[in-house]
Amino acid sequence: MVGVVSYGAYIPIYRLSREAIGAMWTKAVGKGEKAVANADEDTITMGVEAVVDCLRGMDRSQVDGLYFATDSPPYLEKQSASIIRAAADLREDSLTIDIAHSLRGAGSALRLAADAVKAGSARKILVAAAECRVPAPNSDFELSFGDGAAALLVGDTDVAATIEGSYHVSSEFIDIWRKPSDTYAQTWEERFIRDEAYLKILPHAARELLKKHGLSPSDVSKAAFYGPDARTHAAMAREIGLDPKTQVQPPLFDSVGNTGTALAPMTLVAALEEAKPGDRILFATYGDGADAFLMVVTENIEKLRDRRGIKGHLASKMMLPGYGKYVEIRDLMEWEAGRKPARRSSLPVLWRERQNIYALYGLKCLSCGNIQYPVQRICMYCQAKDNFEPIRLSDKTGTVFSFSMDQRAMEIVLPKVFTVVNLDGGGRFYSVMTDRDTSKVEVGMKVEMTFRIQLEGSGLHNYFWRVRPVRC
Repeated sequence: MVGVVSYGAYIPIYRLSREAIGAMWTKAVGKGEKAVANADEDTITMGVEAVVDCLRGMDRSQVDGLYFATDSPPYLEKQSASIIRAAADLREDSLTIDIAHSLRGAGSALRLAADAVKAGSARKILVAAAECRVPAPNSDFELSFGDGAAALLVGDTDVAATIEGSYHVSSEFIDIWRKPSDTYAQTWEERFIRDEAYLKILPHAARELLKKHGLSPSDVSKAAFYGPDARTHAAMAREIGLDPKTQVQPPLFDSVGNTGTALAPMTLVAALEEAKPGDRILFATYGDGADAFLMVVTENIEKLRDRRGIKGHLASKMMLPGYGKYVEIRDLMEWEAGRKPARRSSLPVLWRERQNIYALYGLKCLSCGNIQYPVQRICMYCQAKDNFEPIRLSDKTGTVFSFSMDQRAMEIVLPKVFTVVNLDGGGRFYSVMTDRDTSKVEVGMKVEMTFRIQLEGSGLHNYFWRVRPVRC
């Protein structure tokens, strides 16, 4: 039976309280906070985080494809899924697909993945979704939009939640849109959209799916679905016939925000973290229609409790000191000249060193067993020549051996923390530390790898691995 084999998620460490937003614009706003991607993060880096979390303990060579859904890709003409595949060290012959332009992209990707596995053209396919939408300042979207990602591994062996069936609706309804020339999302009158779209389209798909399988709303253990805000989300649940208090997975509005394309998948991951064998889960995405799925949890769910998922990331956070730092991270102002460096990137170097840069491969000397990075022909320990085997370093943890801080560096979040890290199992890595509290950086602290934007150059996003304090 085809279904979800594994799951993973990612929430940025930074949070901005809605109180801070209200204080900036001197108006009363709702409670809670929203997740804010760091200056060196985007949907690609967050997608990598969710995928790596999903593949914890898995054989990556068994993954035959990666379908990536987002409405905020870093490139308008350049595939994001191919970069995520490279960073996650999946096979080069994996099928990579970007699914964009609709908030229900993750639902479309899940259907495509399930059909491919069912047809036998793939063994396992990753479905990932990430969102990092920039809302207009002093808008309703600024209060609601949050950043995050989720990933689901779809296959037909060791399934943790089987997909019983699905129902799909297409609609040309216009509610939220953004043209290529638009900086921010646009929307129509709130009540009209709520009454004619949110409260009709997704509930209709859910009801028809239950009817198709001879089930009633009372047969659903948990429902994980999209909604624009808490009030409308609860109303949608009642339209389906669900009890919002007992049958609906809380959609993270007060702790993360509305993560768009990633909201429903992230809510599903949260539901799976608490699910028991035999639970029936209703999963639905919305946008230009709706995709609804029925899943039944199996005993294999117990094998996935070591994922960081939603719970682990919610427990690890740092509050932004105020609205000004949010504006700086989001690059919402025109800054003084020289604040950002003009750099050039070498495309030949990026291509030649792609495995060492994206998947972070070093070399292990077959003569003395020592590990070194960057790669070179001569072993720095025993001077053996051309006697190495590649070894992936991106999934290793390490210990800070030495560090320095530069308050005048060309970096958005200052000071820039340079670190020398002794990797567990051997090897040494020189890197920038991100997601850190500088008052707590010290020699001997444990760190882990994270895929980030290293710099901007020649009109490109240059990605590489940094270290961060281990998120517990």
